[in-house]
Amino acid sequence: MVTDEVLFPRKAGQVNPESQATGISARSREAVIQVRGLTNRFGKQLVHDKLDLDVHRGEILGVIGGSGSGKSVLLRSIVGLQTPVAGSVRILGTDLLQLAPEQCAPLEQRFGVLFQRGALFSSLTVVENIALPLIENAGLTRADAEHLAIMKLALAGLPANAATKYPSSLSGGMIKRAALARALALDPDILFLDEPTAGLDPIGAAEFDQLIVTLRNALGLTVFIVTHDLDTLYTICDRVAVLSQKRVLVAGPLKTVEAVEDKWVQEYFHGPRGRAASHAAATSDAMVRASEIRR
Repeated sequence: MVTDEVLFPRKAGQVNPESQATGISARSREAVIQVRGLTNRFGKQLVHDKLDLDVHRGEILGVIGGSGSGKSVLLRSIVGLQTPVAGSVRILGTDLLQLAPEQCAPLEQRFGVLFQRGALFSSLTVVENIALPLIENAGLTRADAEHLAIMKLALAGLPANAATKYPSSLSGGMIKRAALARALALDPDILFLDEPTAGLDPIGAAEFDQLIVTLRNALGLTVFIVTHDLDTLYTICDRVAVLSQKRVLVAGPLKTVEAVEDKWVQEYFHGPRGRAASHAAATSDAMVRASEIRR
């Protein structure tokens, strides 16, 4: 039986009203993810060298860097899919790397992951993909799990008729949303997104960005996004972390990051595409403020 506690695990009052306006709650300085001295190596290739990073509760953090800088490897290290050579990863106060395999499951159920290409099981329908973690981890019956999966599908912005489709019959945008619904299946505290808007058209990417903001504000999520999308950075990210020289070069608000005297950072943010994204974000903000004044 699916109870209200299962369907609605968070009460509406749990989300600080400040987050609706700024995306940052009064508890935002609390680090729900703490990475210290992280070192990753593949053979002779050193990817990370004593990397440090904090992710604050309730924020949307964008992680960027040049090709090969180790963005996805960092994400995989945090969620436990990559064992680093050295360092520590504390999630919600627990050092993930110090846990025995059988102790990891309860912690891992507190975060959801959207992989770069969705990673849906091709032999399962959309609703079966979403229901699977509910059956395997929450112990629900198939009927209850699929009932709840339909609700997650709606939460991710997919129509009910997508439930019975197989991944091969979905568009790129629908695959992203189905994968997002699965990532939300266990009502996580932290959401990890690996290139969520890659391959989407500009309208679809913008809609996906706004969906992430809506979900963060409504569910009180902390969101960790690996992205190359400048529009995503300017539109929804509270802070941005730049990976360079095997470490976090800078982590802070966009204004701070843009000003860093680094060749890659300057080319990335002040090149033609960076200037266009910045101008579009500023124009959008001005229109929103004008609309609020008229009201």
